[in-house]
Amino acid sequence: MRIKWFFLVFIMILFIPFRISEASIKERDEYEQLGLAIWDFCQMKGNYVALTFDDGPDPVYTPQILDLLKKYQVKATFFVVGKKAKDFPEVIQRINKEGHEIANHTYNHGYDVLIKEDKLTEELIKTEEVVKAITSKSMTLYRPVAGIYNDTIMNTAKKQGYLVTMWSWHQDPKDWMNPGVYPIFHHVSTAMKPGDIIVLHDAGGDRSQTVFALEEILKTMKNIEFKGVTVSELILLSQEIPTTIFDAK
Repeated sequence: MRIKWFFLVFIMILFIPFRISEASIKERDEYEQLGLAIWDFCQMKGNYVALTFDDGPDPVYTPQILDLLKKYQVKATFFVVGKKAKDFPEVIQRINKEGHEIANHTYNHGYDVLIKEDKLTEELIKTEEVVKAITSKSMTLYRPVAGIYNDTIMNTAKKQGYLVTMWSWHQDPKDWMNPGVYPIFHHVSTAMKPGDIIVLHDAGGDRSQTVFALEEILKTMKNIEFKGVTVSELILLSQEIPTTIFDAK
């Protein structure tokens, strides 16, 4: 069974990038100018950044992250996986109750959504339905699995009323690899600038390093007078792209 599993993973590694490459891909600037996606913002009125968390909710680590955000009075955006939201509705309820933003990260977090428009549409809708049933709110932001994007992904997201939300290229500490508490903290804190969208993970494995690093990041933000807001708040504060996306749903 182990040999078969490794063989399947190997085939996916070879096959998925090839299929993704078949789709047309524009430069980042083009997607931003078209209002299809955001990475970060250069024009900010104040020291605002957006902390984002992918792959949750997790019944252990997401509550710990929420405790820290509450302690330091910071709001964040959680890109949730629909299946996990369905499994842990109480965590979704808490995220919503405490004023954080909930966004779409597909239903199964599978790579087939990157190459099939109908599959991505299905998963976006399914996750939307799960989260809306729990919170009575619609989502407006979507982050592609692994941050992979192309025209198909961008256009499918737009059809469903989503703004594709990436992250600042200098603000990915790759915490999912568990590089250590200090490397995560150092990567984020030393590169921080107004308008950043920072990517971290609250699920998908042991996220204790992320939790410990987050407290140090939040302490630094407080010391240098940076305020953490949701991605939607960051968009409104930046005034760099049309805000009509919020009227889509």
